[in-house]
Amino acid sequence: MTKSSFKLKVLYAEGDEEVLASQAVSIGNAGFHVTSALGRNAVQDLLRCDAFDVVILGGTLTKNDRHHLPYIVKKAHEGTRVLVMHTDGERHPAVDGNLDTGSRIEALLERICETPVL
Repeated sequence: MTKSSFKLKVLYAEGDEEVLASQAVSIGNAGFHVTSALGRNAVQDLLRCDAFDVVILGGTLTKNDRHHLPYIVKKAHEGTRVLVMHTDGERHPAVDGNLDTGSRIEALLERICETPVL
């Protein structure tokens, strides 16, 4: 993965504050501009205020949130890419990429780089 002068704007959401804090640092250290959101309401609030290149829905969000938030993201900003962690291989129509249960942060960083931005 190479760093460039262009930094993708990443909105990273989790349901657990400790996981959010540690993973957000890793994403930022990889060269991305990361904004953290704790829970569904925080994601919705941030989407009303700003646009992002990629939204990552982490594994500690509820299954319900990981199902509904991709639709909410696409409705707010159609071109935003959505990556969902902690899936079991199911394909969601509003999700641009997913990582199966047990994937490491390095796999997530690779997926961010692979996700095309419109």
